[in-house]
Amino acid sequence: MLQLELQLFAVPFRKVSKTRGRKRRTHYKISENQTTTCPKCGATVRPHRVCKECGTYKGKEVIKKEDAA
Repeated sequence: MLQLELQLFAVPFRKVSKTRGRKRRTHYKISENQTTTCPKCGATVRPHRVCKECGTYKGKEVIKKEDAA
């Protein structure tokens, strides 16, 4: 005897309107990148990254930067 394995899925009874779907997605938005200030030179830096201006991270010099003066 032939036996069929059927899987039934939940299907919406009515179509969700464009407005209703868009209202639900109002919280899905991109936030701008957070920035902090470098304690040594005061430049704006993204958190947990080496400062591009002076080359320090957590108060230690990581990258040697030569002054162009």
